[in-house]
Amino acid sequence: MLLLGTIEQSLIFAIMVMGVYISFKILDFPDMTVDGSFPLGASIVASCLVKGVNPSLALIIAILGGALAGFITGFIHVKFKIANILAGIIVMTGLYSINIKIMGKANISLFKVNHIFNSQTKPIIIILIAIIICKICLDFLLKTKFGFILKALGDNETLVTSLGVNKDRLKIYGLMISNAIVSLSGGIYTQYQGFADVGMGTGTIVTGLASIIIGESILKNKKIFKMTTIVIVGTILYKAIITIALKIGFNASDLKLITSIIVISILGLKNNNLFKIKKGVIKNA
Repeated sequence: MLLLGTIEQSLIFAIMVMGVYISFKILDFPDMTVDGSFPLGASIVASCLVKGVNPSLALIIAILGGALAGFITGFIHVKFKIANILAGIIVMTGLYSINIKIMGKANISLFKVNHIFNSQTKPIIIILIAIIICKICLDFLLKTKFGFILKALGDNETLVTSLGVNKDRLKIYGLMISNAIVSLSGGIYTQYQGFADVGMGTGTIVTGLASIIIGESILKNKKIFKMTTIVIVGTILYKAIITIALKIGFNASDLKLITSIIVISILGLKNNNLFKIKKGVIKNA
């Protein structure tokens, strides 16, 4: 049961990490908005469900809410020339109050309302369907002309501009997609755990980055594996590490510290290896 629960949570969070991957790795945009858009999805879904809204429709509304959050971040970044990380922090901070407004209080229980996990279908089946749909859609999107230009934007903005593409508009579109996916994950997760809380998004960006780093470290040949595969593998391994840490005696309050140590350790090893390679090249030259 513990293993199954870990896998279920990993797959739900993998959807969120896909959104973080788009902003952080593809757009090269450290978007702190995701710490607010994850609970935004949860808040919207929870509020809709207690009012009797169909769970699937509630998830669609959550996706639109996340896209709006991403739009606001992108808009204030490109129009007001606010630094990307600061733009994300501003929107994330504002979303905290908005999420409370949406729910009417700091948290909502979903134990007595109808949601997607109330059916006879096992939760793992529902979660697998959700992540497979997200994986197929994202893989398809990144193979389109829009997807190629989006990836080029993070690598070389000048090249995108020379192609006659509005880089500012493209960046906003990318952030909208990223936060829409993160919000969807929040909406699914709140139904899975049976409640929504305004503070459930704290550390979302760090969790996402840790999962991406682990995935890329394990699947070193990134050209063979698709982005979505790297994300899923990384998130499962990250959650497994957290579960093991809890089993050996760490407290739940230590999880953020453990995550920070994981990120620092992996980044430190990668950077040291890179330094050694560069040093060797310089020495040989």
